[in-house]
Amino acid sequence: MDIAIGLVVLVAAAAALAAAARRLGVSEPLVLIVAGIVASYLPLVPEIHPDPEIILLGLLPPLLYTAAIRTSLVDFRANLGTIAFLSVGLVLFSTFVVAAVVWWLLPVPFAVAVAVGAVVAPPDAVAATAVARRIGMPRQIVTILEDESLFNDATALVALRTAIAASAGTVSVWQAGGDFALAAGGGAAVGVVVALLLAWIRRRINDPVLDTTVSFLAPFVAYLPAEEIHASGVIAVVICGMILGHGAPVWQSAASRVSERINWRTIQFILESAVFLIIGLQVRAIVEGAWRGGLDNTTIAIAAVGVFAATVLARPLWIFPWLMLLRRFRRSTADSLRYSAVVSWAGMRGVVTLAAVLLLPRDTPQLEVLKLLALVVVTGTLVIQGTSLPLLVRLLRLRGPSRSEDALTAASLMQQATAAGLVELDKAVTPQTPPGVVTQLRERVEWKANAAWERLGRAESESTTPNAEYIRLRLVMLRAERQTVLRVRDSGTVDYAVLQYVLAQLDLEESMIDRFDTSDDQEEGVLAATGADNCCAHLRAAPLTREPDGPDECGECRAEGLSWVHLRMCLSCGHIGCCDSSPGNHATAHFRASGHPVMRSVEPGEAWRWCFVDEELG
Repeated sequence: MDIAIGLVVLVAAAAALAAAARRLGVSEPLVLIVAGIVASYLPLVPEIHPDPEIILLGLLPPLLYTAAIRTSLVDFRANLGTIAFLSVGLVLFSTFVVAAVVWWLLPVPFAVAVAVGAVVAPPDAVAATAVARRIGMPRQIVTILEDESLFNDATALVALRTAIAASAGTVSVWQAGGDFALAAGGGAAVGVVVALLLAWIRRRINDPVLDTTVSFLAPFVAYLPAEEIHASGVIAVVICGMILGHGAPVWQSAASRVSERINWRTIQFILESAVFLIIGLQVRAIVEGAWRGGLDNTTIAIAAVGVFAATVLARPLWIFPWLMLLRRFRRSTADSLRYSAVVSWAGMRGVVTLAAVLLLPRDTPQLEVLKLLALVVVTGTLVIQGTSLPLLVRLLRLRGPSRSEDALTAASLMQQATAAGLVELDKAVTPQTPPGVVTQLRERVEWKANAAWERLGRAESESTTPNAEYIRLRLVMLRAERQTVLRVRDSGTVDYAVLQYVLAQLDLEESMIDRFDTSDDQEEGVLAATGADNCCAHLRAAPLTREPDGPDECGECRAEGLSWVHLRMCLSCGHIGCCDSSPGNHATAHFRASGHPVMRSVEPGEAWRWCFVDEELG
């Protein structure tokens, strides 16, 4: 009972602290660790001694899996060389740099020093994601950091096991190389096999509950067999997760994907919060154990500072020489130096370091001091690098993802999807299909596409967009409908199962309404399409802008007494017309009448163009 109460208190406290950190806009890992450190010195809080197997088996696989299913397999292939360079080369380099410092400063065998280096070498996937997404780094950097942190754990754990075996005198260089090959190849093979097996099962499951259950089993089904054959369970989980995430739109139903996404986000939030709080709660016990280890305090302090410095400096020492070599052969871009500076400073450690140090045998010399070194690295990198990384990003003037550009790309993609859907609708219509059904379907998909373009307009627009007004009115209606059903429920005149069914239908419709988040202000700057070199011939031939043939208003709307939502300008003749979300659709009508292919938005802050003929953005 005491253990159960302790777990409930731990999870509740971690969730409350993480929620408070989000509300205040500060780093969640930092708040949780500091709170844990403070709590560890309170008399009523017991000492935390987590079992390393529980962390490696109970926490690591689901944390890796939830990150892997959201990782782009396409981006991973594109950055494979960089990821290998960091997750294998950098981890091994960091391991031996730290090992040299430990061996120099502490009375331990070199194999033990290598084990310590392997413990602190891998940056943490949880910490990297938490910090990178919060501060708005460029997506390329975020992708590299996330993919690196998914795979470097495998390198570090294999290096750790090899070092522990070497300290007992039972390993050779050839055996160490074989262990690495087995870990990588065997783990990848297990991950692929498990992913294909689970995909076969999921194709035959339509129940979201059963499908989510299979999803919960996936990380453990991949991890356990890989570890049983002495391969890397970490690689197996990551490969399995990336394949399943990539194939989910084909293998799973929409309801299953929604259920899986929500459930895994919840699990990720709980486990991440608990892990960082546990790190802080161990501080007191580890510090007191190190002070009683027999070494003088000065030696311990110097070793802690030295190991932390070696851990932090190993990344730039590995990254920048290679960058200079690439620059020498003119294979790097103008942003490579700034990106490399951020990547070299984004080396926060976390749960794997915490668990790995506990794998050291009990008879390891200066074990308590080594635990303290690992704790200093974890806490120090999270506090120093985690808090200073946003400042570095701002100093280097790196721009994170633009909401405006994302909205523009989303609108273009929605337009392409809508066009494909309408083509298929025309093919699927039969003589028995009621014309009203076809009209309703066509209006619905066109309305959804237009709603995406509405997001690009000025936020201070005087007229409410049709999409926003539809959402407002339908939510008002749903609220009244739900209240009526609840009154009937309270009267006890209708069977409860029937009531639950009707309420579920109302909830489903509300969840399906396109509720755009309008709380985020659009970033300053001009909304312009990307990839102009790959656009169609009409866009390449059209000018970027031209003088309009009249004032910034839709003349047809004025004449007909209509109100427009947004304005578009023909780049062939300068005609100003209203968008497709407006009642008149005069910009599209002008294209159909004149054949002029390209129009441009004339809303403030927008410079994107659209080809009516090829339905491309440019």
